[in-house]
Amino acid sequence: MSWLRALKETARSGLTVERRRLEPAVAARGALGLALVVGLSLALFGPAVAVSSAFGAFQAAIATFQRSWRPRPTLALASGASLAVSTFLGYLTGAHEALFLTLLVFWTFLSGLAWAAGPTAGIIASSNVAIMLVTVTLPTSVATAAGHAVVIFAGGVVQAALVVLLPVRRWGAQRDALADALAAEADYARRLRHDPVAPFDPVPLMTARSAAAVTPRQARTRPAELHGARGLAERIRPVLASLADPAVGVPEEGPERARVRELLAAAAEVLDAAAHAIRHGEPVALPPSAPAALRAPDTGAVLKGPSRRAALRLTALLDDVVETADPRTGTPETVRAPETAGTPGTPAGAGTRTRPTLLRLVPVVVADVRAELRPDSPVLRHAVRVSAVTAAGYLLGTWLPFGHGYWAPMASAMVMRPDFSQTYARSVARFGGTLVGVALATAVVQSAHPGAYPSAALAVACAFGMYLLMGTGYAAGQTFVSAYVVFLLGMAGAGLTQTVRERVLLTLLGGVLAMLSYAVYPAWETPRLRGRLADWLASVGAFAAVVVARYADPAGPVSPDVREALLRTRAARVAWQEAVARATHEPVRHRGLSHAAVEQAEHALAEFGRVAMLLEAHLPERGAPPVPAAAVLAESLRRSTERGAKEVREHREPHWDDLRETVTAWSAQPPDHFLLHKGAALLLECLEELTTALMESTRSP
Repeated sequence: MSWLRALKETARSGLTVERRRLEPAVAARGALGLALVVGLSLALFGPAVAVSSAFGAFQAAIATFQRSWRPRPTLALASGASLAVSTFLGYLTGAHEALFLTLLVFWTFLSGLAWAAGPTAGIIASSNVAIMLVTVTLPTSVATAAGHAVVIFAGGVVQAALVVLLPVRRWGAQRDALADALAAEADYARRLRHDPVAPFDPVPLMTARSAAAVTPRQARTRPAELHGARGLAERIRPVLASLADPAVGVPEEGPERARVRELLAAAAEVLDAAAHAIRHGEPVALPPSAPAALRAPDTGAVLKGPSRRAALRLTALLDDVVETADPRTGTPETVRAPETAGTPGTPAGAGTRTRPTLLRLVPVVVADVRAELRPDSPVLRHAVRVSAVTAAGYLLGTWLPFGHGYWAPMASAMVMRPDFSQTYARSVARFGGTLVGVALATAVVQSAHPGAYPSAALAVACAFGMYLLMGTGYAAGQTFVSAYVVFLLGMAGAGLTQTVRERVLLTLLGGVLAMLSYAVYPAWETPRLRGRLADWLASVGAFAAVVVARYADPAGPVSPDVREALLRTRAARVAWQEAVARATHEPVRHRGLSHAAVEQAEHALAEFGRVAMLLEAHLPERGAPPVPAAAVLAESLRRSTERGAKEVREHREPHWDDLRETVTAWSAQPPDHFLLHKGAALLLECLEELTTALMESTRSP
């Protein structure tokens, strides 16, 4: 993609307002906390302290809006405490420009490394740097600086207290994540009716798994309907695929296929009903047709062998989903078919997943940061870029005759992200939002000359608009943020001499520096796509090998090693998808992987994973007769995919000789299993498709 086209695409994404469900109650709660803090600080201590407290409460509320599974009060307190420390340290060095610049570079570098701990930590750390640049100009002594730090932290405490006292849709994020996973499987079931080999995106299941981890305090208050349903959803997916796939034995047309389509439609209705119940905390309301279809007495007569077993297992799993999702003490009519009576249901889940507290998380974060301290790390490159740009913006803003030069480094710190598309999109959107917000707010201040309390009220109103529109587009939110800063500084009597033109020019300077930094010191994702693809190939190959090995040594359908291999595969696939999404907007040539090769390679590995999932769906029970030939296939899969991943990384043609020899040797005397030989042939076919995609990309100009 050319630079011009890349800039056009990123600018469009940054200025686009995404239509999502607004949360006015949550926005009102954040604005209420801000109003309480500002009003009390203004009445008791005056405008300067009120401005500091306002920034603390404002940032703490923003932290509670981040996509994180931690308790919202914890995020508010962490944000308030970190901003208080940033501001106090900044003031201690503010009188000495060289010392403050050193602290600014070091603090900004650490904020860049904070992205190793996740986007929530990165956003909070970046905001701390930006707000520190403003608040360090307010105190006049060390004692007052300490007082400002205290009121900043108090703003976080107030926001945390309001989250506890005025809960809005408690456990809403976790409910949505689990409901989205069930709804995704409902959609998958519907697509399988028309396309028996339809793909499935594992992201909803991965998100639900992240949401299921709870802290010890959360574990004591988690609603019962959030227990277990995720584990059931994990087990339903391969059963759905097994029931629909012709490789298992159901022909593509005829009465058996019609019955399978009926079961898939009923499963989709049950999953949708469970998703709705979990999302809203309501009883499960099943449509009458779904239980009737799943209890149909002719299932055993129409379906035979593996397809019949898959149908019975699906019915039992759906029964458990309904029981788990219903918040009432008494459960509704179950969907278990009469002929499954006496069949043990699938366990509700694999136990509670624990999330460490913030203190216990410190060693984990330190280890993550250390892992990023390598030259090719995007996080390290981002930390270097953002610290250099912030320092340059601060120096330029100080030297230029505009005054209040912190607008330039503040803009850079707020817009810069580890990847190209977000940095450029936010730079364009921030400039547009700042232009409108600063112009309107400055016009109001200079024409109406509002006093401290009216300015505070206008700032709270702008904060409410920012909270309300936070998820609808970055430019819209920046309009309110820019106006919020102008009204706050106007309340304290600061910044009134600076014109709209000067503020906008400094913001533009910060955005331009951010853009130039990525051009000078980039961290492109495009050249690393082969490595991401090789990681996915190695993980999905290991998953297939572990699954096949269970046929040679039956350990039952619930095997920890299979589960761990599956999770590694999903993580590698999600990393690949995120990398492709970032690379799409980069102005870089494909460096060995064209767009067509990316699509074909992704299809090949997704199909490889689907075949491995079919094999997983029919794992033999513990104590079942072993299939010795499966051990040979498992070893062939392991060796072939490990060597193939190495060849993909080294830009060489991957070969699958071990697997091909195994499949060929089985042609005369295949193993005694309905799926193993057919599955091995399908796995080899997928790998050969991957080779074709990579070689065609290499030959393309």
